Amino acid sequence: MSIGVLLITHDQVGQALLHTATATLGMCPLPVEVLAVKRGDDPELLLGQAKELVASLNIGDGVLVLTDMYGSTPSNIARALQVSTLVEVVAGVNLPMLIRILNYPRLSLMELTAKAVSGGRDGIFDCCLQEKTSSHDS
Repeated sequence: MSIGVLLITHDQVGQALLHTATATLGMCPLPVEVLAVKRGDDPELLLGQAKELVASLNIGDGVLVLTDMYGSTPSNIARALQVSTLVEVVAGVNLPMLIRILNYPRLSLMELTAKAVSGGRDGIFDCCLQEKTSSHDS
């Protein structure tokens, strides 16, 4: 089982996240593509490109689409891809989310989607609150 991953983000956010994640892990265990959305790009043209990328990434087990900000153009393009049960979309991509999913390359699309959400959510900390809590525990 292999799920494809498509990052649809503003400018080079997706490429930077992918580069950092693969450098951290030393490899990229899943097929991943990045679609950069720049100011002034035609959303319809980008949707066509995104559909082509999904088709190339889907080898039968589905594609997880990660986008940076819900409600933005990248997110709207990603959501337009969700016409198939073989495409899941998660907004709010961050480095912990991407590293989490790359650590579970054998999961199903639904399981990988859940890992993406938990990885993104669990990777967010209020560092000041953490320091205050830790200093009270001492």
